[in-house]
Amino acid sequence: MPADLSGTWNLLSSDNLEGYMLALDIDFATRKIAKLLKPQKMIEQNGDSFTIHTNSSFRNYLVKFKVGEEFDEDNKGLDNRKCKSLVIWDNDRLTCVQKGEKKNRGWTHWIEGDQLYLEMFCEGQVCKQTFQRA
Repeated sequence: MPADLSGTWNLLSSDNLEGYMLALDIDFATRKIAKLLKPQKMIEQNGDSFTIHTNSSFRNYLVKFKVGEEFDEDNKGLDNRKCKSLVIWDNDRLTCVQKGEKKNRGWTHWIEGDQLYLEMFCEGQVCKQTFQRA
């Protein structure tokens, strides 16, 4: 049975956020602000249906999807690109592949103990984030 990622999660650490944002062509000022933020992630999971809210003092982002069903994703407030996204279970890891202007783009979420991990990748850059259950 897949992992239950439901809950509220606070960012503990972020590694290579700058490199990841550079790969997305995010402007200098936005990169500097983003590196200072400590976003909170709220994940609502109902079977294979997900709603993920990522909130910070600068910007908020909301994505809704069903595992195994491709959807149109508008990354407004992030890098402002549109892409086709597909999320699948890879054992206990929730993995998303985003097809669009940028190559090899997507993310993976998983839980170990009381921590949620997120790896975001784009064009060879990987940002690793760790969250603690609130």
